[in-house]
Amino acid sequence: MLKGIDPVIHADLMHAMMRMGHGDDLVLCDINHPAATIAAHTTYGRLLDLSGCGLTEAARAILTLFPLDTFVERPVSRMQVVGDPEARMPIFDAMQDVVDASQGRAIPMEALERFAFYEAAKRSFVIVRTSDPGPYGCFIFKKGVI
Repeated sequence: MLKGIDPVIHADLMHAMMRMGHGDDLVLCDINHPAATIAAHTTYGRLLDLSGCGLTEAARAILTLFPLDTFVERPVSRMQVVGDPEARMPIFDAMQDVVDASQGRAIPMEALERFAFYEAAKRSFVIVRTSDPGPYGCFIFKKGVI
């Protein structure tokens, strides 16, 4: 245990975030996401689990250490609802609140169609799966600089 670091951030997650560079993506997802399959395609090459942790709790902890990219208009992406891209799931607003609070300002979030999200996730650095039951709890955070 280290002082000042949320216990949600385990050693493997800390290692992955420290290895990431500017512009690399971290996927944070619920238990429904095909995380293990997609993680095999990522730079990190394996899935990181945050067992017993929900999405907003995980995001709060991660964003205390993880700078979001300020060089892009939308440093956070989420998955659209299949068949209804304008639909709003409760997790969308909950995550928006967490992201905005972490940055002290409103952060625009991009919505991606399901399969476009999967392709973007494959190009990410790492996939982090929570125990959140979802649905549609799939987000991509683009790392910035300090």
